[in-house]
Amino acid sequence: MARSKQYNEQEVIEKATALFWKNGYETTSIRMLEKAMGINQFSIYASFGSKHGVFLESIKCYKKRIKRITDILENSNNGLVGIKQYFYDFLDFSKENDVKKGCLVTNTVNELGQAANPELMDELMKFSSDVRLLFVNNLKQEETKDEETIERQGNYLLTSMLGLSLASKILNEKQLEDFIETTFLNL
Repeated sequence: MARSKQYNEQEVIEKATALFWKNGYETTSIRMLEKAMGINQFSIYASFGSKHGVFLESIKCYKKRIKRITDILENSNNGLVGIKQYFYDFLDFSKENDVKKGCLVTNTVNELGQAANPELMDELMKFSSDVRLLFVNNLKQEETKDEETIERQGNYLLTSMLGLSLASKILNEKQLEDFIETTFLNL
């Protein structure tokens, strides 16, 4: 007879997400996950298959959390002004109790690079592609931009967002504000 779970999977994944976001994928061990999630190794393997499985669920959890700011951009009718606000909203999102964590997706791509599991890299790149599409859709609201300019600036904004994500972990508020303001002067 199978035992019923004594924990809520969503709650334990939120705890795992916070751990991965703080420490990175490679540094996070099964023992650390056990402690953070409050469940034993057997339960982790039974529910998620592996550390990799926990991480894939953590990426889904992260996407749900960041959805509160991506939804604002998706529903924005303000073109560049909406995108710029997304950059500022991201800075607020990426901090927790004054800890600057950056973006879980960017952190992971930066950490693992080409050594990442292909399934994981596909999931991470899909997230980046979705954010770029939000930028492109908002750029299309700018009547003065042609299709080629929109595509080029969509790439520029995604690259700038990646840079902001990394910089948000180490730079002060003034430096980050200067980065955002200068980014949008170039558009």
